Amino acid sequence: MIGNQHKEAEKLKYIDLFAGIGGFHIALEKLDHECVFASELKENLASLYEQNFGIKPNRDITKIAVEDIPNHDVLCGGFPCQPFSKAGSRKGLLDERNGSLFDKIVEILQYHKPKYFILENVRSLESHDEGRTWEYIQNRLENELKYSIDKRIFSPHHFGIPQHRERFFIVGSLNGLDHFNWPEIIEGKTSIFDFLDDNPINATNLEPEKVQVLDLWQEFLDRIPKSAKLPSWPIWSMEFGATYPFEKETPFVSSTRKLGATKGNFGISLKGMSREDKFANLPSYARREQEEFPTWKKHYIRSNRAFYEKHKHNIAPVVKKIQELGVSSWQKFEWNIQGGERTIRNYIIQFRGSLRFSPI
Repeated sequence: MIGNQHKEAEKLKYIDLFAGIGGFHIALEKLDHECVFASELKENLASLYEQNFGIKPNRDITKIAVEDIPNHDVLCGGFPCQPFSKAGSRKGLLDERNGSLFDKIVEILQYHKPKYFILENVRSLESHDEGRTWEYIQNRLENELKYSIDKRIFSPHHFGIPQHRERFFIVGSLNGLDHFNWPEIIEGKTSIFDFLDDNPINATNLEPEKVQVLDLWQEFLDRIPKSAKLPSWPIWSMEFGATYPFEKETPFVSSTRKLGATKGNFGISLKGMSREDKFANLPSYARREQEEFPTWKKHYIRSNRAFYEKHKHNIAPVVKKIQELGVSSWQKFEWNIQGGERTIRNYIIQFRGSLRFSPI
């Protein structure tokens, strides 16, 4: 569609919305196309984008008039995924902060009528709200804007890159899609060892405090009986000993008196505290102003509490140490190697919203 068949005949102009660190920019720049506009809300990403590509991104696409965006042939946009992600609010198009950004894309397409577009989001976009979200998006792009569209799910590991990160791609064209083919998936197993140096020159050692965190979670694993299956859900250690309400109501709608009869993070008694202090001693994800938690969050809370009750005799000493960690994300843990050796150093570690361990 906008690949090598166009390289000699036509240099296309494109805009890079919700640009992040510039994945779309790198791809289209390699095809000799020209970026004429970029937008990125996050300050650190916008600064890095400008440093890498010499283009200062617009900082808020919602506040710019569509006529002030340069004319372009291709619109690229990885619009925010949080409203549709299983890890987010799942409010979709009704999300107050990011749900309407797809409609901003439609507004731009409607005004500038670029020949092509490439959109990207999480895999669950297609199934969100029992398919109604995708039906809305499809209707606006095809029936309202008259684009021919197609969709496909891809992950880096489909192309020889050792990462599982499935994303939902949508392409559109005003000239039909008979000339367009999706890239071929590379068959076979991809190994991280194909990309790791045996003797890296610029390797950076983990900071001592992170090594301590890993040692604590290794102790946690060692204390769980070998015959016990490790959780397939994320371990939220702050739920160990907690009893605050979550099934039928949230702490937000619970009375101060009722909360006082429960326990917060790591079983801390909330009795006698002010309402503000009670909330300060709850997990951050339990303080939101909502009447009911989503089903997936209830499942995680319920599962973590049950796991602790089953194994607290074994793990209580190390849980006390984990409680003392100063970073809440280090108190979360994901183990994605069911049946594998329970040795942390043998696996890939991600220090992100939680410690995540995956097979090498």
